[in-house]
Amino acid sequence: MVAEPRSEHAAGGPRTRNRLRWLKWVAGIALIALLVGEAIYLWPRLHESWQALTEIHWGWLAVCIVTQAVSLSAFGRVQKQLLQAGGVRVRQSKSLSVIYGSTAMSLTLPAGQVFSTAFTYRETRRWGASPVVASWQLAISGVIAAAGLAVLGVGGALLVGGSVNTFTLVLPIAGVLAIVFAVRYVSEHPQSIRSVARWVLHKVNDVRNQPPDAGQGRIDEVIEQVQSVQLGKRDAGLTLSWSVVHRLADVACLGVACLAVGAEPRLSGLLFAFAAAKAVGSVPLAPGGLVVVDATLIALLTSAASISASQAVAAAFVYRAVSFILVAIVGWIVFLVLFRNHRHEDLEYDIAFEQRETKELQREAKNARTDAEFGGDGSTHREPQNPGIDKTDPEPA
Repeated sequence: MVAEPRSEHAAGGPRTRNRLRWLKWVAGIALIALLVGEAIYLWPRLHESWQALTEIHWGWLAVCIVTQAVSLSAFGRVQKQLLQAGGVRVRQSKSLSVIYGSTAMSLTLPAGQVFSTAFTYRETRRWGASPVVASWQLAISGVIAAAGLAVLGVGGALLVGGSVNTFTLVLPIAGVLAIVFAVRYVSEHPQSIRSVARWVLHKVNDVRNQPPDAGQGRIDEVIEQVQSVQLGKRDAGLTLSWSVVHRLADVACLGVACLAVGAEPRLSGLLFAFAAAKAVGSVPLAPGGLVVVDATLIALLTSAASISASQAVAAAFVYRAVSFILVAIVGWIVFLVLFRNHRHEDLEYDIAFEQRETKELQREAKNARTDAEFGGDGSTHREPQNPGIDKTDPEPA
């Protein structure tokens, strides 16, 4: 009687493995279909495009690589500046290495954005960022990037002569302002937020049949972490400035790729094609937006930027070779050299963090019960974040 559940569990093993093997086959066939689709799409112009590539201007190609490097470096500065506003000082080299590693994951892995975000969060926590600061940095940088892309797309569409939905431009900008003002309000009015949070906590604990103050220490900890974020005018100005450099350098990379194959695109069409390709690439249809981004670039460079189809194919190839293939190669090299050995350290960190969380929750629950029964203050002593692991960066740039 005891062995029967084991046999059922064991029988589930082969079924699970067969299901995973089936998914791998499906993913492989889908990837081959994407590559075949791209080849069919590009085939009519491949000969002329190949001729344009054989006559490529190597000086412009070098400039193309430099502008892409400047774009990624500026994004590293954005991350560095936002973390500094949260009290975490880190060298630009470390910030840039995480940008390269996370970008490589985002470009090449299925559901790459998930892996990229998790990797960035893990590394910023390793530098000493609290959970709130690490999450805040990811949210702000992502929304700023979306707002910049919207501005470029709207500007390009207006210059081309198309119609624009104002909501497309207002939404990401409003998102940036909402997050910044929310964090600033919590930093400047912690008592009002704490009072509201305490009232909500009491209601939730009443439903869950828990002591009224159970979890209050965790709320206080989160509020303290939010208070540590001080995005002043200087930090905000530098963050926005580096964000502009990040986007414009990437646009310049596409423009220089066109010049490298002998094309002279219209600026308005270039902006529109860039924004549309980035927007399409953000939809997780294929790693790195394979096929869909290329098709979007070729179509819009031809129609909006007024270059020939063969030049558009060649320019898209050069731009993607630099911004996709080259960046992915460099990013994975950086990851393997700098972050491969972090897996064992992450295990030790997770164990220490889980033990601390468990002890803290048990202590909070015990003190809350004591407070409810004997009228104590229910205060808890919180240990420092990330015990036993030094998260400071002694040499900020």
